[in-house]
Amino acid sequence: MYQFSYAEVAQDTAADARDRERQAFDHSLALLERAEKNGPRSRDAIEAVYITRSLWAILVEDLGSADNGLPDELRGELISIGLWIMSEAELIRAGKSENFRGIIEVTRMIRDGLN
Repeated sequence: MYQFSYAEVAQDTAADARDRERQAFDHSLALLERAEKNGPRSRDAIEAVYITRSLWAILVEDLGSADNGLPDELRGELISIGLWIMSEAELIRAGKSENFRGIIEVTRMIRDGLN
């Protein structure tokens, strides 16, 4: 029978959470890249904007929580990035921007920074 210490379980849980975050970013990135290819008025763009905004809304809410374990400065920076991405996505939805590339590049950097 296996016995795990609390630290091992907590570490696995954190690793699992990072893996889920990475998967969510990968999904968002795939949708954004397809939307960039098919244009801002495509069905792909609608889906990419919706998923990307939803993902960042969840992340910003979590980052704003006092229970979030990241340092305050990093949390603030990530919240600012998230708000920018949501704003850019809204501009795309409204037909005022086609900046998929900017969102893709920033999202990729955030995803690649997950450990």
